[in-house]
Amino acid sequence: MRFSVYQESQIGGRKSNQDRMGYSFTRDSLLMVLADGMGGHILGDVAATLTVQAIGAMFQAQAKPYLKKPERFFEESFLAAHKEIHRYRATNNLPETPRTTIVACIVQHGTAIWAHCGDSRLYWMRNGQILARTRDHSRIETLIAQGKVDPSERDTHPERNRLFNCLGAPNMPLVEVSRRATLQAGDLVLLCSDGLWSTLPDHLIAHELQSNTIVRAVPQLVRTATEIAGKKSDNVTALAMMWQGADTEEAATGFTTNILPPGTLTTTIQAPRQAELEAAETFSDTDIEKAIEEIREAIDKSSRFTSKD
Repeated sequence: MRFSVYQESQIGGRKSNQDRMGYSFTRDSLLMVLADGMGGHILGDVAATLTVQAIGAMFQAQAKPYLKKPERFFEESFLAAHKEIHRYRATNNLPETPRTTIVACIVQHGTAIWAHCGDSRLYWMRNGQILARTRDHSRIETLIAQGKVDPSERDTHPERNRLFNCLGAPNMPLVEVSRRATLQAGDLVLLCSDGLWSTLPDHLIAHELQSNTIVRAVPQLVRTATEIAGKKSDNVTALAMMWQGADTEEAATGFTTNILPPGTLTTTIQAPRQAELEAAETFSDTDIEKAIEEIREAIDKSSRFTSKD
C-alpha cells in the first residue's frame, strides 16, 4: 500500500481536549480511528481514550497482516470499547458512565470500509467531490429524514446536539458499517470531530483538501474552524489519508508498506497489549447477532436522546 496520512487536534475554547485519534498499519491494512468524548457527561476524555485504545489493541492483535472480516472487526471492537467504558465506571464507582462518539476506517486491498456511532464524521472524496459521508446519529438528522425539518436548519435547530447513539450509554451502541468502497489514486478519506464540520461547510472542507497536500490542508482546516468559532470553539480534530495506490512503484511521499518486515506494525495509538485488555475479547456470532437485534429494537422504541454538549 502507498498512502499519506496526517492528523491534528486543537483544544479550541474548551478547558480540555476530549478528542482522541490515531492510526495503525501493517503491510496490508490501515486503521484510522477518531473519538470525541461527550462534554455533556463526565470524563469524556477517558471514554475517548479507552475507545481508541480498545480498537487499536484489537487491530494489533488481528491484523496479521490484514483483517479477514473488517465488518466483524468493527462490531467486535466497538462493543469491546463500550464494555470497557462501563467497566471503568463500575471500577471507579462513578455516578454515571462516560460517553464518546466514534468513527473508524479500515483500508486494505485497495478498498475502504468504515463504521461510526454518533456524529464524528468520515468523508470520502475524489477530485474535490464528496462521494460519501457518514450520517450523524442525531435527533436533527432523524427529523430531516422524516421530513419534519428542512435540511437548512441543521446548524440552528435546538435539537442539533442531541444524539441517540454513542459508546458508554445505558443501551447498546448501534454500529453502522458502510459498504466497501474501491479507492482510486488521489482519493481522500477524512475523519473529523463535530468541532470541524459544524463550523466549516462540506464544500470548503473538500476544496481545501483538493487544493493542498493533507500535511497543509489538515492544519489549515483545524486552524480555520478554531478561529471562526472563537471563544465558543469546540475541540477540533481531523485525521486524513490520501490513497496513492498499490506498491507498484516507489512513492515520493507518504508510506510505502511493502518495505515493512513481515509482522511489523506501525502505530500512533498507545494501546495496551491484547492480553492486558480484558474488554478486547471476541464475541460469538450469536452474541453479535443478539446484540445488534437488541440495539435496533431499543432505538426503534426509545424516544430518549442524550445531549452532546
